[in-house]
Amino acid sequence: MSKYILIIGACGQIGTELTLTLREKYGNDQIIASDIREGNDDLMESGPFEILDATNYDALEEVIAYHDITEVYLMAAMLSATAEKFPMRAWNLNMNTLFNVLNLAKEKKIEKIFWPSSIAVFGPTTPKENTPQNTIMEPSTVYGISKQSGERWCEYYFNKFNVDVRSIRYPGLISWKTMPGGGTTDYAVEIYHKALSEGSYTCFLEEDTNLPMMFMDDAIRATLQIMETPAEKIKERSAYNLAAMSFTPKEMAESIKTVIPKFKIAYEPDFRQEIANSWPSSIDDSIAQKDWNWKAEFNLQKTTETMLENLKNRV
Repeated sequence: MSKYILIIGACGQIGTELTLTLREKYGNDQIIASDIREGNDDLMESGPFEILDATNYDALEEVIAYHDITEVYLMAAMLSATAEKFPMRAWNLNMNTLFNVLNLAKEKKIEKIFWPSSIAVFGPTTPKENTPQNTIMEPSTVYGISKQSGERWCEYYFNKFNVDVRSIRYPGLISWKTMPGGGTTDYAVEIYHKALSEGSYTCFLEEDTNLPMMFMDDAIRATLQIMETPAEKIKERSAYNLAAMSFTPKEMAESIKTVIPKFKIAYEPDFRQEIANSWPSSIDDSIAQKDWNWKAEFNLQKTTETMLENLKNRV
């Protein structure tokens, strides 16, 4: 039987690349992209697209029924920095969309869900080095609170209603194809654009702020991998820790200088510094490695070379 997949939030940083990768894998017609606005040409021209407000249960149910959807990837969310400015809007978007999808799965309208969590679930009291899978979670941001609540609800719906929902805690994500969408780790994308266009960058975090990061190709691969893993191997029904690399803005600048020797960086920390200070500096993802054979492929230098090579024709 063919699977039909709905991507909610397909126009976002992860959603765009996830949609195109899934279309390449399963066929354009079987991957239905959706968002509250239209996306770029690649997204719109490669397969079906629905304008959809996923906070509207009836509208979501109608799209799922019309396209015979079997799996949903719920990528719509308001990210950390933006959510601090609009707390209630962020909470309503991040939580109501999740409840709608979980309830549709409970009613057997869909078979499987992917919902992304984040390192934002951790807080100032969490161990910062090699943060374990199960540890103290006292998030201090709106985004983190919504993601931690979401993890608890995903686990609850699995335990109570046998809903097959899977999740990973994304670190900061780096991509040359799409711009970031209001997160605290956005500097790690902006810096490459500025390095090529201006030869310099002013970072909104302090030079020694060490944060977990991941190149987008690894994040997409992990997402597909966990969804293709047999259900009995998925032991964590809240969300899995996921790691690739950790670095500081200073280390990233040094990496860029190996390709652009005259690159300069300055530092003007803003409100995002406090958010970054509350997050881990490195993540232990040994449980994901054990349960579904996760392994990252990109380190900082490979990321820098790939970013600059692909962006130089765009900037």
